Amino acid sequence: MSWQSQLQQVFGAGATQDASTLIIDKADFAAVGLTADTSNTAEALLIAIILTAQSSLTEANFETNLEQSIYVETGLPSFRTRNTTQYRTDSLAITLAKLDTAGQIDPDDY
Repeated sequence: MSWQSQLQQVFGAGATQDASTLIIDKADFAAVGLTADTSNTAEALLIAIILTAQSSLTEANFETNLEQSIYVETGLPSFRTRNTTQYRTDSLAITLAKLDTAGQIDPDDY
């Protein structure tokens, strides 16, 4: 798999990059429920990116593709009370794997 196809699988079909810029097309996130708008929140955009990435960055793909070093899994939903209002909480686990050479997360290692 080329770096460009992986870029597009993680960030959407319209994703491109050069040495200093990553361009992501919000319309590519419609499949995961995002309505592209000038007022999308940072949280909505982050979740759209993670949900899009989850479709290709699976644990099964991680096991068979030695170039993949990240996978995303869905956790179990639960409930939490904030003040007196009950909220449903959903979790997504992002697992990072690399050779054990340093104790810090460095984006350049992935």
